Amino acid sequence: MECGKWGSLEEQIAQKTNKQGKADLHAYPGAKTTALGTAAGKPLLRAETGIHELDRVFGGGIVPGSLTLLGGDPGVGKSTLALQLAAAVPNTLYISGEESVEQIQLRAARLGLGNAAVRLANETRVQTIAATIVKEKPPLAIVDSIQTIASDEAPGESGNVTQVRACTALLLQAAKENNISIVLIGHVTKDGALAGPKTLEHLVDTVLYLEGDRHHGLRILRSTKNRFGSTDEIGVFDMTEQGFIEVKNPSEALLSERGQSASGSVLTCLLEGTRPMLVEVQALVSKTSFGYPVRKASGFDLNRLHVLIAVLERRAGIDLSKYDVHVNVVGGLKANEPAADLAVCLSVASAYKDKVLGNDLVCFGEVGLGGEIRSVRQTEKRLKECAHVGGKRVIMPKMKKAATGQKGDGKGVAIKKMEVENIQELVRHA
Repeated sequence: MECGKWGSLEEQIAQKTNKQGKADLHAYPGAKTTALGTAAGKPLLRAETGIHELDRVFGGGIVPGSLTLLGGDPGVGKSTLALQLAAAVPNTLYISGEESVEQIQLRAARLGLGNAAVRLANETRVQTIAATIVKEKPPLAIVDSIQTIASDEAPGESGNVTQVRACTALLLQAAKENNISIVLIGHVTKDGALAGPKTLEHLVDTVLYLEGDRHHGLRILRSTKNRFGSTDEIGVFDMTEQGFIEVKNPSEALLSERGQSASGSVLTCLLEGTRPMLVEVQALVSKTSFGYPVRKASGFDLNRLHVLIAVLERRAGIDLSKYDVHVNVVGGLKANEPAADLAVCLSVASAYKDKVLGNDLVCFGEVGLGGEIRSVRQTEKRLKECAHVGGKRVIMPKMKKAATGQKGDGKGVAIKKMEVENIQELVRHA
């Protein structure tokens, strides 16, 4: 009987079994093993790109033979960063399925990279792309993007699950067998996840996300997977008409346009990977015009804001039931770290009481449902960053006696520390 479906036949290898019907494991040849530390061949040396923020995220440079996936929202600057990376590594092969060679040259001229040693191609057939990479043997190959290329051996149009998986697998084979580094550019969905199957992220060695608000110039390159390095590092760039410019001191860049201190404004120190960054948290509290108060957040989780408002009402006695609350993290950043809780609570309380806190005040700490202030990691590093940008007062969680003297307790930093145990003490300090 016909099933009425195409491509439903699957090849299966007959399994060798013994008399009891179980698989006979002795009938299969074993794999060759090598003792750790005795592997033949020279160690692979990372290739530094010269873009220090990018090398930081890679873990010191690109590992030869690695496959990297670079994702981000539309218009965030993925192709621009990829073209600058191609120009930084001589004899890079840049293959685009979205732009013609002339269009790439036009973009390179705008970025001042018109004379860079980069070879260009426009191709959407993955077999041709892989053959070109193997033939040219470049130190680095960039494919823009994985959703625009297709394989002859996979059904469907380019961009679907089967095509993306098949194309990535073939490019992975080309990278490993020829020791060529390949960077794939990938689009993201409306939810912010990389488009295509989740197995795509499992196939590649490194997954990088380029984050940032398209209305702001600051961009953060974050590693969510790195087989050859840490995922704690980030790269910070400024998006300009001439392309990406490295930001050596993110705190100073974020605070450069901060004006006179106003109520509802306070600084907090976030830890992005191993790098501390000072950002401004703003809050606005106003009388509600409707029966149900409005809560809005930009750069901060809205559900978390609801929780913190409930803690302020219950534990600190601040009645916000008839007020709209708006919270904004300046610079287009996302304050996802729990250390931002204390700054959000303090900015809301400051806006509610119309109390100016001053430009030299910084606070960080996690707020629990009971109103308690919990400690956060790397306290000493945060305090040093606060002192470096001119902070004079810091409100922080109270250090326990058991933790005194341990690394990261903030000792030795010339800055006035005000330690608080709960949300009531925080409001009194404000």
